[in-house]
Amino acid sequence: MFRILSLMLCLSSPVLADVEGTVRVVDGDTLDVSGQRVRLHGIDAPETEQTCEDAQGRVWPCGAFVREEVARRYQGQRATCREVEQDRYGRSVAKCFVDGRDIGEALVSDGWARAYREYSMDYDLAEKTAQVLGLGLWASSMQEPSAYRADQRVPTPDTAAPDANCIIKGNISGSGRIYHMPHNRDYANTRINEASGERWFCSEAEARAAGWRAARN
Repeated sequence: MFRILSLMLCLSSPVLADVEGTVRVVDGDTLDVSGQRVRLHGIDAPETEQTCEDAQGRVWPCGAFVREEVARRYQGQRATCREVEQDRYGRSVAKCFVDGRDIGEALVSDGWARAYREYSMDYDLAEKTAQVLGLGLWASSMQEPSAYRADQRVPTPDTAAPDANCIIKGNISGSGRIYHMPHNRDYANTRINEASGERWFCSEAEARAAGWRAARN
């Protein structure tokens, strides 16, 4: 009986897997490692579109800067990622190491990411040290990334669908005609300007038939 219960528990739990390979940086706390999307465990970096305010009150693009800093350090490097869990979308959440150094710990220690205490206390001390020393983003004023994301989800006239059954966003950009589903990374930040030809769709089939292609993220 004990063996049967153990087997059932194993089958009902997600199988954690490690991944190793070349890094492509997606944003300040998300990597592609050998083509697999990995969210760094226990840290939260500013969103790419997020801004900060320096000691002189000047606004600067801290989110884009952090992404570039992470890319400068790790793009093209070989990483080993040890999966801690999977998020609700089935994506890997892992601790990743380059040359034996924990990427998440390095970013928090240098002040370029926050310890994500809602999910882990692993980097609590590293963050407190960076804050005391005024390193990285601690030299500026920054809204917590989680609070920033929550603010972006508040509907505005150009982000709220006019029809509750037609919530797919058909956006036109330099990349062409792309439609965004609610689970896509840039959905919340995508604005629809119908005067320029952008539109809402009720289904993916409708979007594809009109000449739009699916967002990749």
